[in-house]
Amino acid sequence: MRIIGFTEFGGPEVLDIHDVPEPHAGPGEVRIAVKAAAVNPTDTETRQGNGAPAQLPAPHVPGMDAAGVIDEVGEPTAELDTSPWSVGDHVMAIAIPLRGHGGAYVEYLVADADSLARIPEGRSLEEASTLPMNGLTALQALEKLDLEPGQVLGVTGAAGTLGGYVVQLAKLQGLTVIADAAPKDRERVVALGADHVVERGDDFPDKVREIYPDGVDGLVDAAVMNELAVPAVRSGGGFATVRFWQGPEDSDLTFHVVWVGDEYHHGDKLDALRELVESGVVTLEVADTLPAEQATEAHQRLQEGGVRGRLVLTF
Repeated sequence: MRIIGFTEFGGPEVLDIHDVPEPHAGPGEVRIAVKAAAVNPTDTETRQGNGAPAQLPAPHVPGMDAAGVIDEVGEPTAELDTSPWSVGDHVMAIAIPLRGHGGAYVEYLVADADSLARIPEGRSLEEASTLPMNGLTALQALEKLDLEPGQVLGVTGAAGTLGGYVVQLAKLQGLTVIADAAPKDRERVVALGADHVVERGDDFPDKVREIYPDGVDGLVDAAVMNELAVPAVRSGGGFATVRFWQGPEDSDLTFHVVWVGDEYHHGDKLDALRELVESGVVTLEVADTLPAEQATEAHQRLQEGGVRGRLVLTF
């Protein structure tokens, strides 16, 4: 089968088409004929070698989001029940590059039976492919912060896909949200439901404290500001990080390292996100679609910045 992968870490140019043996579904697994794979900043980190060490041989495959059609169903096991799935089901799934079944930039993705969900009704496979990784990351961040309705959540990077999901899910939980945005993205973030929108920048904490002098109760740092965002949070508050940063040792905040790989076997959460899309609480946005052979261009465009919604590779 065709995959988009790399044999050495580096820039977008290391991505290439490779032919590898076709995988098949074993017990407790299904095989997805991938039609769409979203391109995320995490994919560029994987390609550059900034992620977890590789546990699979090269060529390595990026991609954590896939959507397609099931074409093989393995026998159920005591741990993994494949009986809910049938050939022909349109599904979305999270993938874990460099380990397990590998990344999502592939023609055929083998997935454990509890790592996927049906796509939202009325949505395309391209749209559905933008949801799994970022949606599950947003859920995990909010679960770890564990704020109560009425408390205040700060969100950096709110105009991006992850930040946008955080804003929408936080409002569903009854939180008050203060988020950042560039002037051109302000209306976008307001439409997501943010109660307060301040201009993005290194002085985000100062702008937050102009509205909440004591700081916010918790913060999801989707923009990966790290230490620059810490002063936005009140003493004793929570800080959710998405790139394994654990915070300064002398801080009295609780730092929650968010790693979406922990959600791989939580297809039930992915299905809950499907329902939220169908009810209009969570919105999906495709910035553009490109043939999988143009993955290098997709990575270049993402790294240049300014992409709103997700670029999606199609197979």
